[in-house]
Amino acid sequence: MKPVLILQHQVPENAAYLTTWLENHNVEYQVINAGAGEEFPLSIEPYSALAVMGGGMSVNDPLLSNRQAEILILQAILKDIPVIGHCLGGQLMARALGGTIQASPQPEIGWQPIQYESKALVDEWFGMDPTDTVIHWHYESFSIPQGAVRLASSEACPNQAFAYGKHLAMQFHIEINEAKIDSWVNDDDDKWQDARQRYNSVQDRDTILAGIDPYLKKHQTTADSIYSNWLKTTEWANKI
Repeated sequence: MKPVLILQHQVPENAAYLTTWLENHNVEYQVINAGAGEEFPLSIEPYSALAVMGGGMSVNDPLLSNRQAEILILQAILKDIPVIGHCLGGQLMARALGGTIQASPQPEIGWQPIQYESKALVDEWFGMDPTDTVIHWHYESFSIPQGAVRLASSEACPNQAFAYGKHLAMQFHIEINEAKIDSWVNDDDDKWQDARQRYNSVQDRDTILAGIDPYLKKHQTTADSIYSNWLKTTEWANKI
């Protein structure tokens, strides 16, 4: 059986709960980490599904890994191989499909509420009772490409998720786990400090950590629904 391909852009930006979910369902996967000097493959052919993770760079940066990821996304879509994008990964999907990436109306960092739309597709992807609070870490956001359907928005950022056939792009980090949150909040850079002073949509370390208990469990239950729907048309369907 063909494994799932996970594109990782930076060493700290691992797939976190996604790999836990795959292992719990005995789904084989391969992580290729451009941040560790590994090259993304030239073809999607050896893989059954594609997951694209986040990263601190901009999609608009002239990085080889960005363009390679977009090529793999388009290959997958053309071959009807399901794609899922997390934050930067969602932005790469949008750009590959003809959308644009620009500064978000407001950056979002921490736990923020979202509002769902297109109920039938939301039920299919996110489940019947999805989390209404997700975790973010982004300064840019995507437009909705032609042919895609917006599934979620927030007060600070109108485009939070879109479906494009069997493919899903998210601006938020549904793959989060507690270890990844800890790694994020222990890297207090100047950009985050400045954003905290200027925007209510940017939380501090203590507020983010305090959100783990009330939000993380339902966040991961929603991730379960998302990942199950993502792989339901693959050869791994009987595992989930």
